[in-house]
Amino acid sequence: MMMEAEVMTYRQPNAHGYYGRFGGAYIPEMLHRNVEELRMRYLEIMYASEFQQEFKSLLSDYVGRPTPLFFAERLSKQYGTQIWLKREDLCHTGAHKINNTIGQILLAQRLGKKRIIAETGAGQHGVATATVCALKGIECIVYMGEKDIERQAPNVARMKMLGATVIPATSGSKTLKDATNEAIRDWINHPHDTHYIIGSVVGPHPYPDMVARFQSVISEEIRAQLLEKTGDELPTHVIACVGGGSNAAGAFYHFLDEPSVKIVAVEAAGHGISSGMSAATTALGKPGILHGSKSLLMQTDDGQVVEPHSISAGLDYPGIGPMHANLFDSGRGIFMSATDDEAMSAAFHVARTEGIIPALETAHAFAVLNDMQFDGSEQVVICLSGRGDKDLATYMKAL
Repeated sequence: MMMEAEVMTYRQPNAHGYYGRFGGAYIPEMLHRNVEELRMRYLEIMYASEFQQEFKSLLSDYVGRPTPLFFAERLSKQYGTQIWLKREDLCHTGAHKINNTIGQILLAQRLGKKRIIAETGAGQHGVATATVCALKGIECIVYMGEKDIERQAPNVARMKMLGATVIPATSGSKTLKDATNEAIRDWINHPHDTHYIIGSVVGPHPYPDMVARFQSVISEEIRAQLLEKTGDELPTHVIACVGGGSNAAGAFYHFLDEPSVKIVAVEAAGHGISSGMSAATTALGKPGILHGSKSLLMQTDDGQVVEPHSISAGLDYPGIGPMHANLFDSGRGIFMSATDDEAMSAAFHVARTEGIIPALETAHAFAVLNDMQFDGSEQVVICLSGRGDKDLATYMKAL
């Protein structure tokens, strides 16, 4: 991962942390020192040769990268095109989240932090954070919505087995938004010894850029793998589910400045976009401030956050990261949505067609294939961001 020129592209924010009109750092004074320290040092630390050597070694020997780019023969035949699956579900811990937590734990060590906090929705980021803290022997506290603790019990058990303390968020909708609120409160109370490992491309600058860079290994590998398999490193489409948006940021990253590549982001429509129980931010949101940055946010006319809903805990968030908000606002990204029922149906279809049980989050990305038109010449890459073990209880209810 080479350091690139610091110029404004769809991939990177400007010097103030803005992607177009979205981004920035809207933080309380108590966090200014921490965020400023990160902003001043993250690129210098990330691209030091010693850091890169350790990061790449762990991605290879611990995480299991590169993950395969799998040709989905039966899905391809059904949809009349070429469909490839980027198998992030085969990463250690079962999802893409480990790419970012490996990077951030190495960063935290170099900043001299002795305590790690994190938020999690589906639990995969919490597991990935607990995993790297166990690997490095650092205290780990994970905040998780009380509702998500109930519906993601296997991941809660994993976090505890790895030595993390899991603290329930009992306010609001008791989901990801509320867990993030609690993590930020913790950070305000422990500003000197604590690093907050944010799990998605959200939060104050430099988090969206930092997380996107760590996750960009996904698209870096896709380009190399597609070139090897097809003779062309550029797909026609890259499809990924979007909540906050880290797997999508990673899958899109090295294609964002390639205009021939269609970028397709899939949000959670819940019970339907107009149902009042949805998480389709680009369809329902407007500019606002949440968790330290300006982005698109589902909110009432007087600025109160609208509680989101999705059957998938990882997409149950009322906003999207500023990179994605800019992709929507600029027209660079194509934003679609899938309902709970459509995602559930897609999950069973992929399981029975390709022998892969996807996470409910990922199932949203598969669901929109039914709404797309192909002529047979396309090379379509879907980021299979996580495996479905954590969602088996939900799947079993549908059987």
